[in-house]
Amino acid sequence: MPASTLRVPSPRIPTPVVRTPGDRRRLSARWDPWILAAALFAAYTAVSVGRYRHMTTLSWDLGIFEQAVRAYAHLRAPVADLKGPGFVILGDHFSPVTAVLAPLYRLFPSPVTLLVAQAALFALSAVPVTRAAARLLGRRRGLALGLAHGLSWGVQRAVDFDFHEVCFAVPLIAFSLEALLAQRLRAALCWALPLVLVKEDLGLTLAAIALLVAWRARGRSPRAVRYALGVAVFGVAATVLVLTVAIPSFSPSGGYAYWDKVSDAGSPVEGLGTKLRTLAWLLIPTTGLLALRSPLLVVALPTLGWRFLSGDPDYWGTDWHYSAVLMPVVVLALADALTTARLSTRAWLRSYAVHLPAAVAAAALALTTSLPLAQLTEAEIYRKPAAVSGVERLLARIPDGATVEANIGPISRLTSRCRVFWLGNTQGVTPEYIALENVGGRYRDPVGYARVLHPGAEYAVAGEAGGYVVLERRTAGG
Repeated sequence: MPASTLRVPSPRIPTPVVRTPGDRRRLSARWDPWILAAALFAAYTAVSVGRYRHMTTLSWDLGIFEQAVRAYAHLRAPVADLKGPGFVILGDHFSPVTAVLAPLYRLFPSPVTLLVAQAALFALSAVPVTRAAARLLGRRRGLALGLAHGLSWGVQRAVDFDFHEVCFAVPLIAFSLEALLAQRLRAALCWALPLVLVKEDLGLTLAAIALLVAWRARGRSPRAVRYALGVAVFGVAATVLVLTVAIPSFSPSGGYAYWDKVSDAGSPVEGLGTKLRTLAWLLIPTTGLLALRSPLLVVALPTLGWRFLSGDPDYWGTDWHYSAVLMPVVVLALADALTTARLSTRAWLRSYAVHLPAAVAAAALALTTSLPLAQLTEAEIYRKPAAVSGVERLLARIPDGATVEANIGPISRLTSRCRVFWLGNTQGVTPEYIALENVGGRYRDPVGYARVLHPGAEYAVAGEAGGYVVLERRTAGG
């Protein structure tokens, strides 16, 4: 072939990828929910671990859950001796979901593991809330509502109050409602189904979500309606079976211990002022009342129902962890309502809808000054008090594997390595040690008190520090 006919292929020059400002903004917006979640995780962790480091735990719940997770981690039945010797925790509340923490706890056997996991789960819920709101309302308003959810009083109260199984429910509900608002109906049901493994009442929340899915699918997908109604029936059936079969089969009493919370309830108007204040807290600072325009608010009704029907005043108010599951519901109900309110023919409603996301974010920030996250501005939360170190050295004298009877203060320092019972509830077990938080001298004669608890045993003071006292059982001839 003549040389003149040869063709030398020209080298391929890669086409440069040019990102437009719009591309960069979209990429940045995609990371917004995760950046917010990371910041919230750091804040939640600092508050909850800070309380642990200061030994100001509010209840025995952290110890109870640690005992259950510790048992799961060692492939044993989830016994929580704090509820009574050999008490299987599934006979109290049906929360097998906590078993998923077992591998992590096996690597890091500490109550701090539970607190950090809880902080991560609560923070994770901000991702679907922010994404859903941004898709409906735009990036800035989405971030505002994500921040309002992350700083909401219900989540902050839960972060501050030990560890509870509801930390699993909050992201599940948030992801489910995000999918529902995006018309991903199958995903909405799939995210909600595990709620039956979180707590016994959440089967009704699953049913409420399923009914919403059926309502959204009406007239468009008869098959989706049938599936959703089936899931709703499953949610109700699961709740009934757990309350009447599963929990009683594990409970020493053979029943559900919390039925009396409802049977002892008085008139529905009892505590009406407290209940109305709780509703006001739910709907005014968090949603500016606009969430009332969204059918998503139906998802809050099962939780509010059992709380307000109960005769226990602790369930009526805004304290503790009971309102955490409501926070993604009301915030996403607001996002849903805003999509139609912004198109209203009424000028005042359009203006209100435009400015409301910034207003609820500002309200959340303002309320935070009197909520647990306000502690982040105080240097003390980042330091362990010297008195706590002294108490920890005292409790370290108790050998691993020992049986210990304790009140709230010492519990979370012992449940990772000892068999711990609640003070006065050893049910015939005579422990080797008694550990008492005795700040203020509540137990004027700890040895005499131990004799009252266990008449057939003799105890002596093994050490004291920072208002805590440890008693050791004397052996015969010792």
